[in-house]
Amino acid sequence: MLVGTLRFAHLTNTCEFMSQTKSSRRWLKEHFTDPFVKQAQKEGYRSRAVYKLQALHEKDKLFKPGMVVVDLGAAPGGWSQLARQLIGRKGRVVAMDILPMEPIEDVEFIQGDFMDELVLQKLLNILQGQPVDLVMSDIAPNMSGVDAVDQPRIMYLAELALEFAQQVLMPKGYFLVKLFQGAGFDQYLLSLRKIFTQVVIRKPAASRARSAEVYLLAKGFRK
Repeated sequence: MLVGTLRFAHLTNTCEFMSQTKSSRRWLKEHFTDPFVKQAQKEGYRSRAVYKLQALHEKDKLFKPGMVVVDLGAAPGGWSQLARQLIGRKGRVVAMDILPMEPIEDVEFIQGDFMDELVLQKLLNILQGQPVDLVMSDIAPNMSGVDAVDQPRIMYLAELALEFAQQVLMPKGYFLVKLFQGAGFDQYLLSLRKIFTQVVIRKPAASRARSAEVYLLAKGFRK
């Protein structure tokens, strides 16, 4: 029985490795032929994700000169780059990520785990009570590929982002959050609709069609 078990385990690990290898090859091919990747490189942006935010801005007019913006899950910095350009010199961008991020001029960055209470407090301290116009969260956990594991992690991070937004947003402020459709999504959407006057679901063209990722944009925070 033990030999059979070991053979099965070896076969399972081999299949998982082959699956991961195929997935990695597909990702690499998709990445290097991706028109948004090429466009980001050409225009000096740090990631293709900037075009998701750009599309949202063009549709929903997210940014205005002088705004205060918090960018959660900011690395490598594409969203902060675009926000900084659109709000002008009188605006403010505070960015946070668990990963390091190369400095961006006039962007304040905190490195740390958003699930750590000390990091969250550091983020609140740097704002010094200044009301925030827009909290945007592109945070996602490291994905295991197992939906029963990944989806609860995603929803937990989204809940933390919403709790933070409720602490810092000014009345009528905006909240933008990335989610993956699955367990907990509908309940989260209902929660947003109680806290904000308008909530819309967006899937920008730069968001890959095969991905379950969508963005919820909540407008009009009820302080």
